[in-house]
Amino acid sequence: MDAPRKRPFKEDTPDAIKSLSRSISPPISKKQKHNEVIPSPFRLTWIRDLDEDSNKDAVTLADLVSDPLISECWNFNYLHDIEFLMEAFDFDTRPHVQVHVVHGFWKREDENRTALARQASKFPNVKIHVAPMPEMFGTHHSKMLVLFRRDDTAQVIIHTANMISKDWTNMTNAVWISPILPELVKTEEAMTSPEGMAQGSGERFKVDLLNYLEAYDKMRPTCTALVGKLKSFDFSAIKGSLIASVPGTHKTHEVADGTHWGWDAMARALRQVPCQPGKSKVTVQISSIATLGATDAWLHGTLFKALSKEQDVAAAPPEFKVIFPTADEIRASLDGYKSGGSIHTKRQSKQQEMQLKYLQPVFHHWMADDESKAGSRFRDAGRDRAAPHIKTYIRSNEDETLDWALVTSANMSKQAWGEAAKPTGEFRIASWEIGVLVWPSLFKDDAVMKACFKSDVTEPLQERGSKGRGCTVVGFRMPYSLPLRKYGEDELPWFATESHLEEDCLGEQWL
Repeated sequence: MDAPRKRPFKEDTPDAIKSLSRSISPPISKKQKHNEVIPSPFRLTWIRDLDEDSNKDAVTLADLVSDPLISECWNFNYLHDIEFLMEAFDFDTRPHVQVHVVHGFWKREDENRTALARQASKFPNVKIHVAPMPEMFGTHHSKMLVLFRRDDTAQVIIHTANMISKDWTNMTNAVWISPILPELVKTEEAMTSPEGMAQGSGERFKVDLLNYLEAYDKMRPTCTALVGKLKSFDFSAIKGSLIASVPGTHKTHEVADGTHWGWDAMARALRQVPCQPGKSKVTVQISSIATLGATDAWLHGTLFKALSKEQDVAAAPPEFKVIFPTADEIRASLDGYKSGGSIHTKRQSKQQEMQLKYLQPVFHHWMADDESKAGSRFRDAGRDRAAPHIKTYIRSNEDETLDWALVTSANMSKQAWGEAAKPTGEFRIASWEIGVLVWPSLFKDDAVMKACFKSDVTEPLQERGSKGRGCTVVGFRMPYSLPLRKYGEDELPWFATESHLEEDCLGEQWL
């Protein structure tokens, strides 16, 4: 039924007010120009057991891969459920999508590998590839989808979720989705070095991605066909730097503008990122903390040192905070203890006990408590009870805007980021990882980046630009609520390797 039409205003009625026939709003001042607001370049994944308000702008796996035009999909991940992936494709076209699954289970007798082979045997259009794993304690931890469509376009999706139902149901994860990439009008000669290319440019992103994929071919052809196809696509619309890790030995003094890996890649990218002057902090939010050493030498001397880099070499170093859930937070999460099976740190050795002591001062909670929620400054991200499998590294400043943000598969570990460099400049990386780094000036010179909560779009900022003009505001979808809450003196992180007799929200114990 159509809405009833409003009664027209009659000019000739005795009570007519002439001023109502024209706008009574004051004209917009020339100094009060509207801001341009750019949605968050990262999206959160849909949480099944949360309300619609908390899931605004969130995406499901089907949102990413159900386009019936998709003709080919390359799926890079640590854990895979092929049936779960196949169900996400369009029902009518899924038998015709050429699916490539890349994993790191190199031992032929590995149960994960044999399970994948059994699953793949049900789908004649699925092909399995084993990534080279030269490091004993490394994993194929990268999480990426590369899609090709029948309309001659491609797309790259980098995310934080394993390709299993659990991670796409009630765990907090994030997704970076590239623009649709058209074919190049004229096939250019493939560039293999990013030398001279600006960090954050699509041109640089493409070369770094191709170099990453070519690293899979060191032992046997794995991604040769994929690299060949991607070379013919235009990446110029991408705004972001690829930060990846490739297992093996690397040198910090290799070509200055070449593709680098791990903490070295992050440090080199951040040297080109402008940061606001004054006090700042870097918040590291992860789902796993490996054994880092009995002292904080690697944490501060390698990882935090790399994360402190910026254009201004004389700037004061940022303060560091680490977000990791406690056992109480795991118990209260939507899936209870089951979610804790994906979140790891240990205290099984003296070295790990010593590690806990130097991490204690920087530990912060994932969930907000009632006191925080009652505060006037509280901002609700809507993900408190969705346990974190996401990994984020964010630098913020005194005016509560963000200098940069990284979403990645890399947890806080030497395996992911790389060992400390030797005097020769050599360092080792054990695992495959991939992520995307963004900062506000990639989107516009006058841009600022602001945290947004329960939405991918933030409120415009006022009087940020010169002479009172508005500026471009880029949103960043926050996975956790603010302000952060520091661990108490006696509080400890969640240990999945220990028994927990106290029942979780589902009445279960962890034994």
